[in-house]
Amino acid sequence: MPCDLDQIIDRRGTCCYKWDHYPEDVLPLPVADMDFASPDPVRRALYQRVDHGVFGYTAAPQELYDVIRERLDALYGWEVAEDEILFLPGVVVGFNLACHAIGEPGDAVIVQPPVYGPFLSAPGNAGRSLQCAELQRAGDRYEVDFDAFEAAMTDRTQLFILCNPHNPVGRVYERGELERMAEICLRHDVVICSDEIHCDVLFSGQKHIPIAALDPKVARNTITLMAPSKTYNLAGLKCSFAVIQDAALRERYRAAYGGLVSGVNLFGYAAALAAYSEGGLWLERVLLYLERNRDFLRDYIRERLPQIEMIVPEGTYLAWLDCSAAGIEGKPGAFFLEEARVALTEGAWFGQGGEGFVRLNFACARAVLEEALERMRGALERARAAG
Repeated sequence: MPCDLDQIIDRRGTCCYKWDHYPEDVLPLPVADMDFASPDPVRRALYQRVDHGVFGYTAAPQELYDVIRERLDALYGWEVAEDEILFLPGVVVGFNLACHAIGEPGDAVIVQPPVYGPFLSAPGNAGRSLQCAELQRAGDRYEVDFDAFEAAMTDRTQLFILCNPHNPVGRVYERGELERMAEICLRHDVVICSDEIHCDVLFSGQKHIPIAALDPKVARNTITLMAPSKTYNLAGLKCSFAVIQDAALRERYRAAYGGLVSGVNLFGYAAALAAYSEGGLWLERVLLYLERNRDFLRDYIRERLPQIEMIVPEGTYLAWLDCSAAGIEGKPGAFFLEEARVALTEGAWFGQGGEGFVRLNFACARAVLEEALERMRGALERARAAG
């Protein structure tokens, strides 16, 4: 299977949100998609669908239900029925729907910042209030402050949106952590919506555990959101799915569609089926490349950018960089964009605990990553010399 991950693919001029958003002299490493070509089986499936020539209303293929169920069972020992899978045009749509479905206007939704920005705005979109239980830094990784998590809940808290693997801090939560979060939610009658979109992007020694797969009681209290988009670089095709095993919860969720949310487009279905069925070898190579990029980034920062501290991710292809000791005036993302011509995601976008950080996407050719780091190092050296 041809897969030259060192190839630099020109994405400018393709309506690419990441590359076309910035001037040509900027290296963009913010938006969480890969710069790698998607698997050949996916492209073949899309060519075949185009050759058919009719693009009318389309239902999810039976084979896609089957492959998802087989995949969840094989990876996690998690048995899911066909009617427990609901297809969605995006995971962000999925957790916004959860905010509309659970509770009433004026109720509350709890999240764990620093966290993916749309988590912070989703409750307000549904007339709910936002409650935050900030993750705590524990050396070179983050952990859940369980006391703070439970203390943040009130009698108006109806929903918890979990991010696992976590964006941006890169945690892959262990069974004991998931069990404690689930137990607290069950005791407070709080529904869990678990965004697990990065569940396949794991590094050596890590294992993803869907929180709903812990036991049947947790499963009945959980909405799980997954997608092939991060795994196989299919974000633009908008194919995601929810797994909701409790029938009453599933109906509440469906009711929130309210004529506003439709299914997935036919190309998204075709790509998802091909990716899950035939993308395994591609994924193996990509994960190895990503891990090597992660380790290169870690070593470069330790050796040549010691004023920046990297939280080494256990999963995702996103690095959380602490720039608070780098002597940067103002926001570090703005500094690197202006002085290094490298675009990163500003840490403040992730809410509490994000100040002084940037998020860097290392799912790119090694040469691009190295050039970006060299630019960042040069910008910091010039700033020190001028200061």
